[in-house]
Amino acid sequence: MNGTGDRNSKRTDFLEWQEYFMAVAFLAAKRSKDPCTQVGACIVNDDNVIVGIGYNGMPKGCDDDAFSWAKKSQNRRDNKHLYEVFFLVCHAELNAILNKNCSDIKGCTIYVALFPCNECAKVIIQSGIKEVVYMSDKHAHKCNTIASKKMLNAANVKYR
Repeated sequence: MNGTGDRNSKRTDFLEWQEYFMAVAFLAAKRSKDPCTQVGACIVNDDNVIVGIGYNGMPKGCDDDAFSWAKKSQNRRDNKHLYEVFFLVCHAELNAILNKNCSDIKGCTIYVALFPCNECAKVIIQSGIKEVVYMSDKHAHKCNTIASKKMLNAANVKYR
């Protein structure tokens, strides 16, 4: 249907490409087992073909039941943020880049639910991605987000 019930003309209530790719990123986030923050990422080439999808989670081969997902724990070694500091949690952007289904993602666009941290910005820049489309910038005031924007600007990677 075309949004008005007319079956003789094309639909007008379809998702635009950008809405579709962001929806894919949000769908990928549903795979995350993190109880506090679920982030997904979707990498798209210039032909509007999805070439990579990822979500935040423990690295392959690491039993996510062996690590605590709690923000605060009685045992400091069980604190989720301790693992993030030591890079045991792989962010959605990193997973999408590592899980790409083509040899080169130079010039692609990445859609993410949350603005990339500084570590993900480095990987995005190194991979040749040209643009970051994000839904939320709730950590804009944090040092790693400020650093991320500085690096993306210096590398001429657009973000919106």
